[in-house]
Amino acid sequence: MPRFETAAVMRKLMARYYLKAKLARYTFRKVAWITSGGPVEPLIAMGVIPIYPENHGAMIGAKKMGRELAEVAEAEGYSADLCSYFRVDLGQAITHRSPVGGIPLLAEPGLPEPDFLLCCNNICGTVLKWYEVQARRFGVPLLFLDTPFNYDGAPEHLVDYVSTQFREMIPALEAVVGRRWRESRFLETARLASEAIGLWGRVLDTCLNRPAPMSCFDAFFFLAPIVTLRGTREVVTFYEALLQELEEKVARGEGAVREERFRLLWDNIPVWYRVRRLSETLARHGACLVGDTYTSAWASSEIDPTRPYESMARSYATVFLNRNLESKVENLCRMVERYQADGFIMHSNRSCKPYSLGQLDIKEEVTRRTGVPGLVIEADMTDPRSYSDEQIETRIEAFIETLTA
Repeated sequence: MPRFETAAVMRKLMARYYLKAKLARYTFRKVAWITSGGPVEPLIAMGVIPIYPENHGAMIGAKKMGRELAEVAEAEGYSADLCSYFRVDLGQAITHRSPVGGIPLLAEPGLPEPDFLLCCNNICGTVLKWYEVQARRFGVPLLFLDTPFNYDGAPEHLVDYVSTQFREMIPALEAVVGRRWRESRFLETARLASEAIGLWGRVLDTCLNRPAPMSCFDAFFFLAPIVTLRGTREVVTFYEALLQELEEKVARGEGAVREERFRLLWDNIPVWYRVRRLSETLARHGACLVGDTYTSAWASSEIDPTRPYESMARSYATVFLNRNLESKVENLCRMVERYQADGFIMHSNRSCKPYSLGQLDIKEEVTRRTGVPGLVIEADMTDPRSYSDEQIETRIEAFIETLTA
């Protein structure tokens, strides 16, 4: 994988973020656990530190701690068929085993305990039961934002329904945070969030170039700030620096893969414990993942600072996983055309049923419409017990041979 000067900057940014969360109780700030598809902007506007168990789950997977923590949850009676993000999150809450270190005499390793939880069901139904379990464990309030599934787009009554919930959330936040809502601060947060989303989209769009200056494996790494700290000035500054570095790579003709022969797309959450190995396997064949449906989800939101409630309601209600199969087919077809892709790889993720549902039908239809072949590999985002190196690499090699032919 290529080296990025901004990688060190991001590590420091995320280290400060977790440090602030660890010290929140000493600085009179509140900590909220929030789902990855949840509305972070109201929390940022209220001075709350948002913590994402799913981001932490990705870190656990990358550090190859997924199996041991999942088994802790399973020993508590939870099925191995449940989402591995939930299982490792429960495992770390019980054991405090985590890639996030502690602070001597001040805080244990792992995520800081929440003052409340904020759950949005636009990514799946599992998150509600998951957050109910954790709310009971910590004895804290649970706020819930309901986003009905979009079978045929987002009608105005659906947007009104979600927008009303945004407004109703304000007094609930005031009650749990102990602070008055400031509309001016919320509007500034919405403006910064919109700016960061635009920059993240431009970062991803640098891969429209040949050769692509980064791959999706790099994007998986650089995704963290747009998820966790969207709506802050420091995230805007970071993505401005990353974009500049990528544009310089484009100007030099420097690609993520030394000899880019094949341009591929990725569908679903990464296989976190095999990111490096998959990257190296594809690079050996001159294949570069230039676009994906996962990281691009955080570039598709359209937040209008002049109409923050309505625009956020529409954005959060129409995220990628809350739409029908036809919209997913159309999205992948557009990506094939935009990125001039030669093929696509779909991760049939044992943990994420909403993401993986219908993938075989999507694959066939995208190939029918575009003529571009696809490959489905079976794995799990965090739990390595569902992964086979030999099987996956054999299938990838066979797929590359098909592209070559």
